[in-house]
Amino acid sequence: MDQRTELSEFLRSRRARLRPADVGLPDYGGRRRVPGLRREELAQLAGVSTAYYVRLEQGNGDNVSTAVLEAIARALRLEPAEREHLLRITRPVRRRPGRGRPTRTQQVRPELTQLLDAMEGVPAYILGRRLDVLAWNRLGNAVIGDVAALPPEQRNLAWQVFLDPGTRKLYLDWERKAADLVGMLRLDAGRDPDDPRLASLIGELSVKSEDFRRLWAAHDVLDKGHGVKELRHPVVGRLTLRYETFRPAGDPDQVLVAYHAEPDSPSAESLRLLASWIATGPPGGAESPRRPEQEAVSGAPSDSGSHPGRGLSGEPDGA
Repeated sequence: MDQRTELSEFLRSRRARLRPADVGLPDYGGRRRVPGLRREELAQLAGVSTAYYVRLEQGNGDNVSTAVLEAIARALRLEPAEREHLLRITRPVRRRPGRGRPTRTQQVRPELTQLLDAMEGVPAYILGRRLDVLAWNRLGNAVIGDVAALPPEQRNLAWQVFLDPGTRKLYLDWERKAADLVGMLRLDAGRDPDDPRLASLIGELSVKSEDFRRLWAAHDVLDKGHGVKELRHPVVGRLTLRYETFRPAGDPDQVLVAYHAEPDSPSAESLRLLASWIATGPPGGAESPRRPEQEAVSGAPSDSGSHPGRGLSGEPDGA
């Protein structure tokens, strides 16, 4: 990802979504030549000169102070994840030529896979960089679409959502899910602009999915969080599940995602039925979490683009 281009387009997109009334500026009527705030209006709100802001929006973030970036973030009404993204793309990590970030396979600590095993009745899995699915428990595998049956290169939430035709059927609000995943991928791209696997994934999705291209052009940014997900499960029907995400100590690039249903709700009963169903040993459903040492998990997208696999589920406003 080119950092100067990303900085320019991100600032333009955030400015375009604001109107004078949103930020307490007078609107003198008439047709505006550009959507959203004008550059001079944004500069006024941030307390910088118009020329200074124009240089920044053109992608020139050299020597800009943290105080100025914070002022611009406030003027643009950025959410925390958006603010983080602005700071990262303005101040990219300087690497010597040929010394990009190594693309090592992510490892899940054995203690975490043991924890997944112990979470009986709780669907759970672990996500890594690029939204790769690294490990899961039996019920998590049953809920998110039999990850164990997929080839390693397709164990990625974004790949499944955009390139597996069957995955759309899992989500009552596919558009929201897709937009959330794109926002998370863009945040990852700001954190690791030199990751070739992430660049390859984004490239494949851009070529093969018109929906991805449209959502990627919006420049929205989102971090993993918590909320509610509604699924159409092929075995037990509609599920309304709450989810939480937790970052294991010592590895900020991994996140544990756990689902639960409201007590005594139809979804809670459906989860119990699903747990009983996988206990009988359906294909793929009774596997233990896949250990990274057993099979390397690759973040590189598939070259085939057409392998039939079951869809994965995820979370709006989160992983």
